[in-house]
Amino acid sequence: MKAYWKNIRISPKKLRVIAEIIRGQNVWEALNFLKFAPKKWADLLYKILASAIANAENNDNQKADTLYISTLIINKWIVYKRWNAVSRGRSHPILKRTSNIKLELQVK
Repeated sequence: MKAYWKNIRISPKKLRVIAEIIRGQNVWEALNFLKFAPKKWADLLYKILASAIANAENNDNQKADTLYISTLIINKWIVYKRWNAVSRGRSHPILKRTSNIKLELQVK
């Protein structure tokens, strides 16, 4: 009962803020929290959690009421490097960070 999402164009630091809150929660509580969370990237976690629930119901014949989030890992992935031109022929780096999400559900 797993779901992965790779190469998300958002910083892992921003995703971990919400991930720490929902880690270990019941599936329905986490979905309700993510639906009304004030962060724009809560939508991403909502989608991957819904996908993991669908995987559990279709592939493993599990009931969604008995599931909880056992692991939610957010890893750093590729960093795209861009440059911003500034005065005197110099440049400042711009780091566009990406993330990977691994979510696992287990039965209580």
